[in-house]
Amino acid sequence: MLRYIVPLVVFLVVSVFLLKGLDLNPREVPSPFINKPAPTFSLQKLHAPETHFSTQDMLGEVWLLNVWASWCVACRSEHPLLVQLSRANIVPIYGLNYKDLPSEGKQWLQQLGNPYVASMIDYEGKVGIDYGVYGVPETFVIDKQGIIRHKVIGPVTPDALDDCVLPLVRKLQQASAQQVVTRDTVEGCV
Repeated sequence: MLRYIVPLVVFLVVSVFLLKGLDLNPREVPSPFINKPAPTFSLQKLHAPETHFSTQDMLGEVWLLNVWASWCVACRSEHPLLVQLSRANIVPIYGLNYKDLPSEGKQWLQQLGNPYVASMIDYEGKVGIDYGVYGVPETFVIDKQGIIRHKVIGPVTPDALDDCVLPLVRKLQQASAQQVVTRDTVEGCV
């Protein structure tokens, strides 16, 4: 009798874990950087390589850091939404041109439009590694104190923008320097 019960119990336990896994969102990858200071960097600007952009330049502002590349197919799908968002002038978007040739990045932005206040060259991908980038595109919401408050893995979608990113950005923009606003305070971000 025991030889039938043990395999049945094992089967039931494995089945429960597999069913639980079906409920998980594969796009939801917990980031160890949420609510932690954004890694600092100073990189050459794509369109003005003689100048640099530093994360320190953004202290006191809420901003988005979008990691993108001209070779990235998913970046192409989110790009029109980023262009539209930049035209709405709600939040500054900075680009991190990840493991891309500067000439190809420039050409891509010239063809599709440039939603970025500035885009920085991360040719070797070292800054991307510091940010824990799994792949492109990824977008970080960074608050006035330089703390990462949210990360979108994959293309930003209209739903992600409307339900989480923009409500979070608005709360962060309205918050005083002493207030702590986390993504958990926005219903659509949880």
